[in-house]
Amino acid sequence: MLKSFLLLFALALFGFAPASAVGAMAQHAARSHRAAASTNHAVPAQKPENTSAASSSANAHAQAKDLYQRDCSLCHGDSGNGQTDVAKGMNLTMPDWTNPQTLAGMQDSDLFDIIRKGKGQMPPEGAGRAKDAEVHGLILYIRTLSKGHTAPPPAPASAEPAPSNAEPAPTKAEPAPSNAEPAPTKAEPAPSNAEPAPTKAEPEPGK
Repeated sequence: MLKSFLLLFALALFGFAPASAVGAMAQHAARSHRAAASTNHAVPAQKPENTSAASSSANAHAQAKDLYQRDCSLCHGDSGNGQTDVAKGMNLTMPDWTNPQTLAGMQDSDLFDIIRKGKGQMPPEGAGRAKDAEVHGLILYIRTLSKGHTAPPPAPASAEPAPSNAEPAPTKAEPAPSNAEPAPTKAEPAPSNAEPAPTKAEPEPGK
């Protein structure tokens, strides 16, 4: 572009070209200048679409962590394992949130009710300390405490009873054998040697 201006200046100065030619060259130089300016204009880089969502999620996570540290960690522990001096001093058995199985069967709505209403010696989290959206964020944060931890192995099965060498008692006693002969069912009539009495007297002779 600098060369175009120098050439234009030289022609105008020495009069080697007519005015019309000088005007045409000036227009050409102006168009070249605009084209160069348009080409060199920096196009602003477009922000990724997920940048805003990621930033919002990170901010919500930080707020939930701050709420947990302020109202929950004293009893439940920074890691969520429930092994704190406060819990031991009050003889409380706190749930181990680092165990993935602890919250596996609980719905978010159940946790929300426990946090809002309290349970046992756990005081409720009033609306003045945390809004509903903050409580939901707290629930999501509590569920992340089990990430990176594995569930403990299942408890061993109960021991089998030791075998007994004693023979089992018979379920039914066998009747003892009897050597006595069975009694007759019906007695035989005893034989009689006496003659039977006459059934009718004979008439005496001569009468």
